[in-house]
Amino acid sequence: MSLRIFQACDPHGSMKTWHQMCRAPKVFKVDVAMMCGDLTGKAIMPIIKEKENRWFAQPFGRKKVFKKQKDLDKFIEFTSTEGYYPIVLDPDELAELKEDSGKVKSLFDRLMTERMKQWLDQATEMIPEHVVLVVNPGNDDPWVIDDIIKEHERTIYPLKQVVEISDKHKLISLEYVNSTPWDTHRECDEEELMERLEAEFARVTESDYENLLCNFHAPPHGSGLDTAPKLTEDHRITYSGGFALTEAVGSTAVREVIEKYQPLVAMHGHIHESVGFTSIGRTLCVNPGSEYREGILKGMLITIDDRKATAGRVEL
Repeated sequence: MSLRIFQACDPHGSMKTWHQMCRAPKVFKVDVAMMCGDLTGKAIMPIIKEKENRWFAQPFGRKKVFKKQKDLDKFIEFTSTEGYYPIVLDPDELAELKEDSGKVKSLFDRLMTERMKQWLDQATEMIPEHVVLVVNPGNDDPWVIDDIIKEHERTIYPLKQVVEISDKHKLISLEYVNSTPWDTHRECDEEELMERLEAEFARVTESDYENLLCNFHAPPHGSGLDTAPKLTEDHRITYSGGFALTEAVGSTAVREVIEKYQPLVAMHGHIHESVGFTSIGRTLCVNPGSEYREGILKGMLITIDDRKATAGRVEL
């Protein structure tokens, strides 16, 4: 009997992308839905109400004025698709936030947790009950969302435990990635990452490796699933002859454990540009990529049949 897995990641707060994630399990008739890594958005989008029927916002430093509710609603929908957290404030509320960074953090945490709860409730409504639903944060996500996922009755929070996906298939997970230029919440050097990875493999036995599923947010180094723009020291893309240069930025530790233990499938994310699948030894490695700003869902449909795994790209 085959096992069908839908894997998607890196929605970064995009409302439309998450909605498509919730549609996908029914559309593709899967047994397992993996929605893993970098769930939260990156910033608040303040919208200032100056007076009745007049609001303004300053996306990317450019002032936009709205005089009709329908125009404001369109802007809110657009910024929510892009992964921002729009919120209407009066001038006094904005002034308070500018004076107190602690209040900004508290507001950001509240908006992230509210959206996370909304998302998980949406998943409950849209995803068939028989589908195993796995949701976990990634390196970009603050710790404030973890308990929301853990406590939700519909979802499985897979970190620091073994998840029995089926009678034959166990899942281990790690949200940490190797060091990035962005100093994100859950990253570390390769030595520490190796320790964290070995701790996850220690949760299973050697007899599990043949059918083991790995949910590691960092892709393996040099796999073709980890190709990203090469950056300068000030985080600008490097160009040569008018072309953007790229480099492998994945984890050497992740590659080493895949080569050592040879699990059946390794599911990754993190590097949005590197959509694809490849094999490292017997292990099928996949990265669905992400185009969350456009509200496009990129996913991988993984089919496991008689100890053999295959993958195909899907979009919604």
